[in-house]
Amino acid sequence: MNFIKPILILTTCLFLFTVIMQAQIPAPAQKQPIAVTGATIYTLSGEVIEDGTIIFEDGTITAIGAGIDIPAEVERYDATDKIIYPGLILAHTNMGLTEIGAVDVTSDFNEYGEINPNVRAEKAFHPESEHIPVGRSHGVAITITSPGGSLISGLSAAMLMDGWTWEGMTLHAPTGLMINWPTIDENNDAGRKQLKMIQDAFDNARAYHVARSASDGHRTDMRWEAMLPVLEREIPVVVQANDVRSIRDAITWAESEDIRIIILGGRDAHLMTDQLATKEIPVILTSVLASPGRPWQGYDEVYAQAGTLYNAGIRVVIAGGYGSANAMQLRHQAATAAGFGFPKEEALKAITIYPAELFGLDNRVGTLEEGKDATFIITDGDVFDLRSSVEQMFIQGRKIDMADKQKNLFERYKEKYRQLSTE
Repeated sequence: MNFIKPILILTTCLFLFTVIMQAQIPAPAQKQPIAVTGATIYTLSGEVIEDGTIIFEDGTITAIGAGIDIPAEVERYDATDKIIYPGLILAHTNMGLTEIGAVDVTSDFNEYGEINPNVRAEKAFHPESEHIPVGRSHGVAITITSPGGSLISGLSAAMLMDGWTWEGMTLHAPTGLMINWPTIDENNDAGRKQLKMIQDAFDNARAYHVARSASDGHRTDMRWEAMLPVLEREIPVVVQANDVRSIRDAITWAESEDIRIIILGGRDAHLMTDQLATKEIPVILTSVLASPGRPWQGYDEVYAQAGTLYNAGIRVVIAGGYGSANAMQLRHQAATAAGFGFPKEEALKAITIYPAELFGLDNRVGTLEEGKDATFIITDGDVFDLRSSVEQMFIQGRKIDMADKQKNLFERYKEKYRQLSTE
């Protein structure tokens, strides 16, 4: 039996080599000005532009509007009867950190130990992941890639969905500190111990930074160094919390620590809208296409949650599932919310400008304006109409290869049945 493990390792390595060899070549940097013409443009920073033009150079938008004069040397891209939207932002995912759930060596999103604030998602990001082009085909241009599993899981990063290396794909990092809030009830000593571990980590981080400020020779501890942007309110703490008690306790704790907080998951957030609205705490919903969690809830309670939160004055971001394969569902998740009381314009903002604002990206992406990155998608129909397709994506002015594994398989088996029909 000793020979089985080496064979499994060899098979895995061969598979990974095959995946890498099949990965698309990243797009080259923009070489000349480009004008995309004739499209309906949803800028999300103003009115919808009909028969609009967007001009960009060196990856940056230089002009946008209707009736724009286009210089002769500009390359034209005809988008007549198409629709342009800002590139979609997936606000919570392990994209780039995992490939095949059943193969441990392809997953790198969950470190050992419970207190890992120094884990940096971008450092482990895999540029050749097969999930990346599939996500792009469904409009996802940027992901907030996040570690998970531990109580304090580490720091998330905003990653572009095209590039040669993790350095080149990192738009901004860190974007947030990920915390999994423990479940606490009368009979749960483990939950109280876990909460104490989180509190001790923050106490230690504050003490460390006081000591570091007082002495240049203080020993460096990467865990507490990583928490400085949180303590200085430069980045938020993103707390995975779902039940009413967990959400309430997390909010109270964040106030006592004087840190910015975002609620992630928020299954019961619609049951405590007053507190969330009063304290202006945003919610990232990770389940819209889901059944209710309790037998007494209506079938549409989860579908309608975004609308309920919006009506209460709460900022809502829609993310969908954590797994990389769920990236293709992002616009479906938002479309479902829009069909159950969430205004359509808000649903679009919930997957573009709102996550950009929460994670400090709005000076570059989230809307289409002069001076911002030329990161957008071109569709053949309404982005929330599941019959429409994303025909083209530009990331920082680079024209992206829109092929992916699913499209390749479609063409492969279409050819198979074409051949069978001619035999």
